[in-house]
Amino acid sequence: MCPPMTTPPYQPGYPQPGYPQGVSDKSKIVAGVLGILLGFFGAGRFYIGDVKTGVLQLVVSVVTCGVGSIWGLIDGILILVNGGTDAQGRPLRD
Repeated sequence: MCPPMTTPPYQPGYPQPGYPQGVSDKSKIVAGVLGILLGFFGAGRFYIGDVKTGVLQLVVSVVTCGVGSIWGLIDGILILVNGGTDAQGRPLRD
C-alpha cells in the first residue's frame, strides 16, 4: 500500500509557494530609459520598487558631485540588455 501524499504535486497554472508569480507589471524599457536619463536620481530603481538601491544611487551621486551618476547610466543599459527583476523578484516585462 502506498503512503498518503502530504504535499500535492505541482499543477501548472497555480503559483508555487516561495516562487514569484508571473511577470512584473513594470516595463524593462521604461526602467532602462529612466536609469539612463535620470540615473543621478536613481529613478529606474525607484520605478521597479528597489527603493534601497535607488536611495543609494542618489546618495552616491550627490556625494560625488554627479560623478556617481555613471552608476545609474550603466544600470539603465544593463536593464535594457539583460532585463531585470522588480522588488518582488518577478522578471520585468518587455
